[in-house]
Amino acid sequence: MNKIFFIVFLFFSHSLLAQVGFGDMKTPARVAFAIQKIRETEKRLGLNRKSHSVYFDYTTGKKEGYSIKTEKNITRIKGSDASGLMYGCLEFASQLDKLKAYPKNQNISDAPEMVLRGQCIGLQKSTYLPGRNVYEYPYTAQTFPWFYDKKLWLQVLDSMLENRMNSLYLWNGHPFASLVKLKDYPYAVEVDDVTFKKNEEIYRFITSEADKRGIWVIQMFYNIIVSKPFAEHHKIKTQERERHIIPLIADYTRKSIAAFVEKYPNVGLMVCLGEAMEGVGNDDIEWFTKTIIPGVQDGLKALGKTEEPPIVLRAHDTDAPSVMKAALPLYKNLYTEAKFNGEALTYARPRGSWAELHQTLSKLGSVQIENVHILANLEPFRYGSPDFIQQCVIGMHEVMGGNGLHLYPQASYWDWPYSADSVKGRRLLQIERDWIWYKAWSRYAWKAKRNREEEIIYWSKLLANKFGCSIDDGKKILTAYEESGEIAPKLLRRFGITDGNRQTLTLGMLMTQLVNPYRYGLFTLLYDAESPEGEMIIDYVDKNQKGVKHIGETPPQVASEVVVHGDKASAILREVSKAVTKNKEEFNRIVNDMDCYKVMAHHFSNKVYASLQLLKYKYSNKINDLELAVPFLEKSLADFKELAMLTSNSYLYANSMQTQQRRIPMRGVNGTFKHWKEMLPVFTKELLTFRYKIDSLKNNSGTSVRQVIAFQNANVVGLGEKYKIEEDAKLFSDTNFVISKFASELKGLNALQLPFKQQQRSGTTINFTTDKPVKVLVGFFKTQRAAFTTDTIFLKEPELETNASADDYGQAEIKISNAVAINGMPPVNIHAYNFKAGTHQLKLGKGVCLVLGFVDGQQVIPIYNAMLMSDPKNKNIDWLFE
Repeated sequence: MNKIFFIVFLFFSHSLLAQVGFGDMKTPARVAFAIQKIRETEKRLGLNRKSHSVYFDYTTGKKEGYSIKTEKNITRIKGSDASGLMYGCLEFASQLDKLKAYPKNQNISDAPEMVLRGQCIGLQKSTYLPGRNVYEYPYTAQTFPWFYDKKLWLQVLDSMLENRMNSLYLWNGHPFASLVKLKDYPYAVEVDDVTFKKNEEIYRFITSEADKRGIWVIQMFYNIIVSKPFAEHHKIKTQERERHIIPLIADYTRKSIAAFVEKYPNVGLMVCLGEAMEGVGNDDIEWFTKTIIPGVQDGLKALGKTEEPPIVLRAHDTDAPSVMKAALPLYKNLYTEAKFNGEALTYARPRGSWAELHQTLSKLGSVQIENVHILANLEPFRYGSPDFIQQCVIGMHEVMGGNGLHLYPQASYWDWPYSADSVKGRRLLQIERDWIWYKAWSRYAWKAKRNREEEIIYWSKLLANKFGCSIDDGKKILTAYEESGEIAPKLLRRFGITDGNRQTLTLGMLMTQLVNPYRYGLFTLLYDAESPEGEMIIDYVDKNQKGVKHIGETPPQVASEVVVHGDKASAILREVSKAVTKNKEEFNRIVNDMDCYKVMAHHFSNKVYASLQLLKYKYSNKINDLELAVPFLEKSLADFKELAMLTSNSYLYANSMQTQQRRIPMRGVNGTFKHWKEMLPVFTKELLTFRYKIDSLKNNSGTSVRQVIAFQNANVVGLGEKYKIEEDAKLFSDTNFVISKFASELKGLNALQLPFKQQQRSGTTINFTTDKPVKVLVGFFKTQRAAFTTDTIFLKEPELETNASADDYGQAEIKISNAVAINGMPPVNIHAYNFKAGTHQLKLGKGVCLVLGFVDGQQVIPIYNAMLMSDPKNKNIDWLFE
């Protein structure tokens, strides 16, 4: 080992840093920074430096590890590297603070378990900028005024250092056009010269201050996105998921990355291949290996460097193992990253294909980073269950094989740096409000398997100090956090539609979403992988009616448990409130949050019991089964009224993503349905409609006949080969598949007869002109494929979990499920794409689908299950609420 050491006697009178050196080498910035912290602590405490000497040295050991040994008024701090020495210095300064004196005898050593421990900040917004698409947010003072606030950045970086985090992820769709200028594409820059210089200054400030604290800045970007000026200059779209790689865009992206690496060589890159480019296939591999990696290598060559900066491959909407297999021979310093629980927090030990992906990535020889992403089921209420978080980190190690943490804000990711709290005259900062969230994750990322009893004491003391109460009362506050911490995970994993941010759990769910989740694009991995083994509501009732044994976590069990959690958390905090002497306003906000969790748990519980009752009607056709659901639904509405009252003055919104991608419980176009008061009329109408439908059934002898209105062909020009929808109609030009059965509304529509093999090979592109608005009916085959399967021949249904543009034409929701039956093929679900009058091009990705016709834009497409199967489990009862 090349041993380099230095000695500092803290009683010297001249500048401390002048005495600190590594022979002829410059003192690492993070070591000098940490030693300065020791000096500041001594000065503040009035300690006599003449009485104690401190020695600093390097030693062998685990990355970022350190040791501190004190005897006979001498302390020796050793680190395995500059970061380890920094952490040792900071730990020593912390001990001085606790003891208010120099320690007498000690011998401690420590090192982190996770290689990367980081948090993320999104340079993104809750709504789209005018004239732009998702993820397109240039770095400007108008859009992100906080980005230029150096005081805020120091607060963020200091809080990260306190929590021993060593990586900061900055998320943006296309940051390059705000940070670099290209000789070959001078028109691509998205900001003016003054803003560009400000961006250079603040970016260098952030990265240099982060380096002092041992924090590696990582810039994330999406693919394929180009700047708006670049797109306008070349008359192309800024992003187009179905667009294949073209030389122009590849050259622009490669040169953008090269310029960024040359300008900011100490900043890492996180690459998201999915969402803005078609998710799985050779394009992903080609883009990563022939554009991104060469771009980094070009930047290194320009610098005259050979040391590779790290690249993180985000395993989202891409076949990450295949991409890594192709990339590792070309570039060694690669990391992988994947979502731990999707875009939510549901379960500590994921299973099935979700876990298998992580396990595969962790065995590639690179570091697998576990991403705690978005937390759509937690926002906006405070969440801080150390026990649940600790179990998750243990699961990251033991189940997923992860050795890194990438942590999202607990809530309001799209509204950074502020929380959703409505506080008169100011906005609360996330890093202050959610301190326990950041501290818990980083504590267990450093060391996961800590003694439970010792952890209870640790957190109880912290909370007691925070709120000026006894340790016993601090323990009660901890208990409230941990009781409430079970509610949202259990509710989503047992009753939710998706693990994605298209669902805002705290706003509730419609009855149709609870009793017919498949209609809303159910993300089955939520139940198959991100939950313990158990049953959905529809499966539970089906088993009851058929006398089949139940397995695992059941709906009634969770409906009962969450109520107990909520009642206990709320009662405990009210008991403690009189003992609180510090931070009373914040404590009262926590009390309100616990009350919200309590009422939300009751609301969901009653709605689940109502669902269990009315689903019996599928099998019995007895109106009495519906009537028995009414009292539960009435109670759930009363609960939600209370929730709306509790949040009316305490929260600005429930969800920070306020765009069309959010769909559950209601579609959030233009920032609508973002508050509980907006949902209250919806749930009120739902109950009134249900009562009305029961009365109608009574007056019509318990039967209901759905009126069928046949769709009419719209006048569309420019289409290819067609066929009329009828029995035995040939579906594809190059196969013998024919229609067996179909939903009545489709009869006589002019469908397109597309080539089966060409759809698999190159996708489907339809060019057409219409003088009136039209709806294009596209049929997607409902396959029973496993997650992350890449070899299916069928086109994937629009899925907002992996494709942010999956609702640009209003196509995300299934209109008619099980609408077409074809012998030898899966059933078909129909989605509708909306187009205005004019000339259009509809691009669909690679895979087989059906284009079943073009109908008038004013045509109402009924939402129902065509029931081309006989099992009563699939019987449609949505009409009871519509």
